[in-house]
Amino acid sequence: MAIESRIRSLIDGQDEPGGSVFTLRDKYLGTELAEVETANAHNVTQAVAAARRAFAGTVPPPHRRFAILSDAARLLEARRPLFSDTLVAEAGFTLSDAASEIDRAILTLGLCAEQARQLHGDMVALDASPGQEKRIAFTMRTPIGIVCAITPFNSPLNVVLHKIAPALAAGNAVIVKPSGHTPKTAVLLARLLIDAGLPPGLIGVLHDQNGEAAQALLAEQDIGFYTFTGSTRVGRLIQNAAGLRRTQLELGSIASTIVCGDADLDLALPKIANAAFRKAGQVCTSVQRLYVQAPIYEDVLERIIAIAAAMPAGDPRDAKTRVGPMISEDAAVRVESVVRQAALAGAEIRCGGQRSGAVHAPTILVGTVAGMRVMDEEIFGPVLSVIPFTVLEEAVHGANDTPYGLSVGVFTRDIGHALKAARTLRFGAVHINETSSARADAMPFGGVKDSGFGREGPAYAIREYTEERLITVTC
Repeated sequence: MAIESRIRSLIDGQDEPGGSVFTLRDKYLGTELAEVETANAHNVTQAVAAARRAFAGTVPPPHRRFAILSDAARLLEARRPLFSDTLVAEAGFTLSDAASEIDRAILTLGLCAEQARQLHGDMVALDASPGQEKRIAFTMRTPIGIVCAITPFNSPLNVVLHKIAPALAAGNAVIVKPSGHTPKTAVLLARLLIDAGLPPGLIGVLHDQNGEAAQALLAEQDIGFYTFTGSTRVGRLIQNAAGLRRTQLELGSIASTIVCGDADLDLALPKIANAAFRKAGQVCTSVQRLYVQAPIYEDVLERIIAIAAAMPAGDPRDAKTRVGPMISEDAAVRVESVVRQAALAGAEIRCGGQRSGAVHAPTILVGTVAGMRVMDEEIFGPVLSVIPFTVLEEAVHGANDTPYGLSVGVFTRDIGHALKAARTLRFGAVHINETSSARADAMPFGGVKDSGFGREGPAYAIREYTEERLITVTC
């Protein structure tokens, strides 16, 4: 694919030279795509200063923010081939995953555009209090100022937009620190927004590989809000550094899906296989634990193995490929090691288990138990453990028995079972007759426990990115 040989930080609409250089490689071929200059301390200062100036003087009014984000959606459709090629090369997406990522990003931009002109406060009933009859009160939603978005590699377009588009819709300036694995997509996106009419100072992109730029951004007191998707360990560091400044953190997960004995398996099993193995399992809500009620366990296992075995893994540019490479060979080696450790501890590999370079085959395990890494840690790879249960409470306990609580799925035709699961599963989202990975871009998305707090989803995130101000008038 065509890509410039040098990627630099984008500040106030200009490419700025930076510090040390690292090589960006094609995730399947291993060939060099570009050299990336990391942001140095001066770049961070430049970006914050540009954002501060832009926020003070050039923030468009809501109707213009609507138009800019709407135009950005149209531009993204027009530039679909460029974004698709980039996602396949630097993220290792299959062609179908790249197409889905772009489709969802276009929708996200449209949803955020609508929120830009619907942001409003509320009337406050002061006259409910004695002696306040002559006062009128209302609230306003005002932008925070500068938002810093630290974003992951596994959704380098749509998740980035879920952070920056609501922030821009609310009237903020945004500085993005994308994953070092996927810097190109973030730069293309920022340039697209500028081409759509966004004042250049309102969007900046800073690159790093080992967290140096992120640390410098956390020290910048002019930044008023941090939004992050990534590990719980890094999330805690960000929260500690932010202090009294606000954050939205989408962190670790061990996602489960429960299949009850009365479930519609023709509906459930294709969804489960897709949710376990799409993007090579590198999704925070990928099904890692599949709990299956005992009477249908053998049938489900046989059928899910057949589906997984029919999902070709390999070259993401081949239209037949369903599972592309992981983000690096090191990541695939880690997953291979976890699977081997489970097998040595008594688990059985019923499908997959093989690795070739950065490609790890869709893998299904049985006999996994607590104490195995494949059960106790977020695998973030194409590995599914299938676990039998007798009564629903047993599966609910198993799903709840992790430090995390992002998303869970339950397949059942029994409304009583569905409502019991909804009440007792401690997760940010409980999806009935969908998998843990079911997400619509308009819905609130976020977790509880060690999975973080705050919500994505345009209508919900835009409130995160604003301050509520009370206005009272005595008359």
